[in-house]
Amino acid sequence: FFQYASVEKDGEVFMTPSDFIRSYLLMLPNENYNKTTVNLLASVADYTGDGLISWPEFQAFEAVLNLPDSLYHVAFQMFDINCNGKIAFDEVKSIFSKTNCHQHIPFNWDCDFIKLHFGSTKENTLNYFEFTQFLQDLQVEHALQAFKRFDTNGKGFIKALAFRDIMETIRPHLLTEPVKEKLVAVVSGSGQQSVSFTYFQAINSLLKNMELVKKIYETVAGKGQNKPVTKEEFLLGAQRVSRLTPLEVDVLFQLSDLCGGKGHITTKTIDMIAPLEEGSMPYSIATQQQEISEGRPIFLAIMESAYRFVLGMVAGGIGATAVYPIDLVKTRLQNQRSTGSYVGELMYRNSLDCFFKVLRHEGFQGLYRGLIPQLVGVGPEKAIKLTMNDYVRDQVRRDGKVPLWGQLLAGGCAGGSQVLFTNPLEIVKIRLQVSGEIAGAPKVSAFKVVKELGLTGLYKGIRACLLRDIPFSAIYFPAYSNIKEALASEDGHVSPWKVLLAGTLAGAPAASLTTPADVVKTRLQVKTRTGQTGYKGLIDCFKKVYAEEGFAAFWKGAPARVFRSSPQFGITLLTYELLQRFFDKDFGGSKPIGSTHKPKYIHVSDLPPISPDHVGGFRLAAATFAGVERKFGLVLPRFEPA
Repeated sequence: FFQYASVEKDGEVFMTPSDFIRSYLLMLPNENYNKTTVNLLASVADYTGDGLISWPEFQAFEAVLNLPDSLYHVAFQMFDINCNGKIAFDEVKSIFSKTNCHQHIPFNWDCDFIKLHFGSTKENTLNYFEFTQFLQDLQVEHALQAFKRFDTNGKGFIKALAFRDIMETIRPHLLTEPVKEKLVAVVSGSGQQSVSFTYFQAINSLLKNMELVKKIYETVAGKGQNKPVTKEEFLLGAQRVSRLTPLEVDVLFQLSDLCGGKGHITTKTIDMIAPLEEGSMPYSIATQQQEISEGRPIFLAIMESAYRFVLGMVAGGIGATAVYPIDLVKTRLQNQRSTGSYVGELMYRNSLDCFFKVLRHEGFQGLYRGLIPQLVGVGPEKAIKLTMNDYVRDQVRRDGKVPLWGQLLAGGCAGGSQVLFTNPLEIVKIRLQVSGEIAGAPKVSAFKVVKELGLTGLYKGIRACLLRDIPFSAIYFPAYSNIKEALASEDGHVSPWKVLLAGTLAGAPAASLTTPADVVKTRLQVKTRTGQTGYKGLIDCFKKVYAEEGFAAFWKGAPARVFRSSPQFGITLLTYELLQRFFDKDFGGSKPIGSTHKPKYIHVSDLPPISPDHVGGFRLAAATFAGVERKFGLVLPRFEPA
């Protein structure tokens, strides 16, 4: 408090509205901020109404933010301009008239609704409990007035676009993104070009009672089940459980069909229609949900890792098969010496020359020489890598974000964790890939390679493998997640082609920068032929390659490696994420970045950053203000009028 308080009076320090809202809570950061809005928001903590916030007031407001009904308490204090614990009509009109929704669709303050609450002379006042009910009823009354305003000919119908305008302006907290997109479509789908008052009431009632819809669905489908329920089955269940009308059920199934329900409703379509609590309620709800996820049973975490492992194996196999010919070309070029120590040594001029020579002399199957052991290894390899990266990211995630050091650590751990398992399969694959270079040479099989090398031989070049894979993954995964986030649409979703693009782009720097380690690993793991230089270990290999072939030798096969690794990881990550999206299993953990559409309204990521100085209830302050604005239609101007 003392750090942000800028006013001193009679030996006591105070926060100004700007100190409290802009400097401390980090809200309205723009220079052209609306000063009236700042003063109004800060007034909730100003219990004396003197325009300044004292230390006792600061403490008292922190306690309010921790109350279970903090949204209503904050709203009450915002309207209690006179700080007397009661809300008068003039205070209500003064505040609501400043909000965006009342400026867009004006409210008639001389209506019977207002007279019933404040009396015919409007001299009655509302206490806290009466005010909470008034807030809810006011939105309903505003929507009814808006309908009458757009029903210009008095026939009880309004145009579909006017209906959408009313819902988005006055009832936005009831709308998820899919519903908002399909409001006009659901009206057109029912064969109407306009919306009747009855239909208008039915949609509002349905969206307000989606928790009841969930209970009816559970009654029909069975608790914890996710089976499709037909309209007839749901209607029967609705009669037993509630008074949900057939029209409301009809609207529900129209929305479900537009969300992919195809004549049924499921948990997935209900979730797409039901207002998201995280979107309309303050950050405290999201925080509680996050704490529940972090405190989940250990068996769920194990099941999630196993699930990711299986998807990683499938994705790894598909990615490896797609680019395997490029991998074979890369290996042969890296194994080719530049010294010309014997005839046939310089058999490939470049990547394309190598590709066509393999195709000409060894046939199409020659391009896939060694694929089987590669598939045996690459499935678990990619599974281990992807699972470990996801696991470490989950452990270091704070407030829904993974810091850069955490991304690097997760990537490095992912790269290092795979090597013990994959090094033996890598050395077998490499020896099979180069075995077809010499015509008439004895046929080499994976079994013969394993028998010849033995257990210790299978780990030849492991230090070079670690030197390649740890930096590769430490570069790749942070680059991938940040590129993908940058490519996300406004609502945070990343389309499949952007996932592929992000995976491919991230592979280029990772593959190129680690090529020297890959060259050394290849030289250590291939079988040395007569006349070729042998290597005793990692350092010896570096020295001899540099001495005999120069610095350029460390970059042999770099283009082929980039053109192999980039699309391979792009295809692998695309497959991995699409499989997660398709099966959509929830183990209480985190989902990949961009896999879901974020609501545009009051999402955690849309809120101002949380400062280390936001302690106790003040961690919830900005989100609580956002929740009050959204839930009660109190969205205030952010900028000064031009």
